[in-house]
Amino acid sequence: MENIYSFFRTALPRTGNFFKNPSVLLYLLASILISIPLKTIFISLTLIAFVVTSFFFFKKANFNLTYILILPLLLYVIMLLSVFWTEDQGATLSGLQKELPFLFIPLVFSFIPKLNKIDAYKVFRLYSFSMIICALYYLFRATFKYFQTKNSSVFFYHELVTIELNAIYVSIFVSFALFYFISLTKKSIWDKVSLFILSLFIFLLSSKSVITIDFIMIICYYSFFAPIPKGIKSLTIIAVFGFVIFSLFFVKEVKDRFLLEYETAFVDNTINTSLGNKNEKVYNISLKQAWVNKEFQANNFFPGTALRVYQFRIFNELIKEKKVFFTGFGLEASQNQIRDKAIQHKLYPGYGEFNFHNQYIQTFSELGVFGFLVLILMLIRNIKNAWISKDFLHIVFAVSMIILFLSESFFCRQRGIVFFIIFYCIFNLIPQDDNKFKPITK
Repeated sequence: MENIYSFFRTALPRTGNFFKNPSVLLYLLASILISIPLKTIFISLTLIAFVVTSFFFFKKANFNLTYILILPLLLYVIMLLSVFWTEDQGATLSGLQKELPFLFIPLVFSFIPKLNKIDAYKVFRLYSFSMIICALYYLFRATFKYFQTKNSSVFFYHELVTIELNAIYVSIFVSFALFYFISLTKKSIWDKVSLFILSLFIFLLSSKSVITIDFIMIICYYSFFAPIPKGIKSLTIIAVFGFVIFSLFFVKEVKDRFLLEYETAFVDNTINTSLGNKNEKVYNISLKQAWVNKEFQANNFFPGTALRVYQFRIFNELIKEKKVFFTGFGLEASQNQIRDKAIQHKLYPGYGEFNFHNQYIQTFSELGVFGFLVLILMLIRNIKNAWISKDFLHIVFAVSMIILFLSESFFCRQRGIVFFIIFYCIFNLIPQDDNKFKPITK
């Protein structure tokens, strides 16, 4: 009992000045990130707790609204202004509530005590261990479902974590934890076990874009960052190649997702054997068809890349037809336009419910060229600071966001918004002289 008491006495801030102890903010920041895979109510509650607690630290003399914080605030201002021209008032007002982290989080970071690299990595460590718990929960859940159904598909993609939570989003959340453990220079047995669990979980989630990003970043780490002998670097890179190749060739569900893109990209009207049957055939749409066909049929299926090509095509059509280059349709107000295009091109109606699946296009279509430029400036400044700092985790975050935004409308979900803005603020506000690349041991 004494040991338990001693642990909590040293691990938690002293209750006397609980709300004035800076370490409280670290725990609250970690709690926000930990809540991301949970129901949105928990994300909202942790955000509120963080914002309210932060006001105990407000001092006018410490207020410093830097350029890096002004950019997300400016993005929110453009979202707010879109109320005046939106084509869907209800959707825009609802979207403004969801996008509030772009307003409150930068403001809070402008006056709370500055985080150093040690503080930031404490937050990252807590978050990373929570992702292990998340991975284990869904792996055990899938195992239980498998014994009930005898269907191995419960271990893969959306069936592993549910469509609402989304396998691609979870892959990104878990990948950051994976790279935290990779970047540790001294790994305990538990750290190595954690690496294995997270790697397995990411491959089972089967996100093509995330697996590709992770593969590239792992090679970069062991080529340029890892403080280990050259021979071990080479062996590690070979092992990573071997693991990826084995998965692509021998794990059916992963292999099928990659092959579908490869086999259908440049060949028109291939038959989709997993969706259709002898009586009702389903035809895959190629990239060329997605770009040029004036009309489609209800039995046409768009693989991931073809769908994104089609969405980029209708974005161009809408910008020209609706004359919204400067204003966009308004925050969250583009969905009706996508539905109308699905009807015009005679797609299966369900495709009208997809967003643009591209954050760059999503922002441009809703907020116009000015909102798009603010987003680009945020990403440029983020990767510039990552490059200057030589902090590998910052580089992973910056590169992942730039690439992921090509295939996902990340800000259409509260989870994506919170993940981006919290890490954006933490990484870019670490003092530059403190943020030169240093091996992290724990």
